[in-house]
Amino acid sequence: MTQWTEPARQDKAEGIGSPRKTKELLQKYGFSFKKSLGQNFLIDGNILRNIADAAELGPTKGALEIGPGAGALTEKLAERSGRVVAIEIDQRLLPMLEDALSDYPNVTVVLGDVLKVDMQALFREQFDGLDGVSVVANLPYYITTPIVMKLLEERLPVESIVVMIQKEVADRFAAAPGSKDYGSLSVAVQYYAVPEVVAKVPHTVFIPQPNVDSAVVKLKMRAKPPVDVTDEALFFDVVQASFVQRRKTLLNNLQQRFFATEGGKEACRAFLEACGIAPERRGETLSLSEFATIANAMRERSERA
Repeated sequence: MTQWTEPARQDKAEGIGSPRKTKELLQKYGFSFKKSLGQNFLIDGNILRNIADAAELGPTKGALEIGPGAGALTEKLAERSGRVVAIEIDQRLLPMLEDALSDYPNVTVVLGDVLKVDMQALFREQFDGLDGVSVVANLPYYITTPIVMKLLEERLPVESIVVMIQKEVADRFAAAPGSKDYGSLSVAVQYYAVPEVVAKVPHTVFIPQPNVDSAVVKLKMRAKPPVDVTDEALFFDVVQASFVQRRKTLLNNLQQRFFATEGGKEACRAFLEACGIAPERRGETLSLSEFATIANAMRERSERA
């Protein structure tokens, strides 16, 4: 079994994420922010500590960070866990990170695009022997959903995903059926995890300041999905189709996707009624269980055809 280095120490009085320290690092390395990479560095020590604490780490656990920036959150993770692996896409940050994190031998920085990294291999190589791993990150707003869905869909051996994201997206992750924020993203996230909005974060605690406020959301991974589906791909196809035109009824959305050449609207109406679901309802009112009922019935229907 791999022997991991103990966490270096408890929080410094002034960490990397303090405004003064961050500005010193930026000036020392002549770093300029790239808007195309969605770079906004967090400079509030209390929020950094709260993010790291939400992951419930420990000396026998690991943390995967995506986009470490100047290393502010990385430092907090290193102080709380036995092993930190940070994936950074911007090669210009590597010297800064090496400098800022030189006191933390339990940190490894990997240069790469998280959407292209073989995550299964990374977990085998970097986290073998640990009691658990959590993903913790301040994610770029423009690419939040693809990153989170990659982490969920690959069913990585993680206990939780704790991420700082745009507030509106966090609300969508945690939305309940019938609310204005509930949609296909809500269903997808809640299929794999239990979401909780941990904190709201103002835009003023970043440099440069984004135009929107943020939120910290924790996704506690489920041991198994909350509903039984016979065909996951079909389940998510049904969900997507139900929201393709949000203000339209299930009857209109689903008949276009699944019944266009097989009886059209009347066949779709009969199918939904047989499922015990009113055709006039909209997708935003359906629970995960009701989506599963529709998908499983569609699977049975196709098998009989």
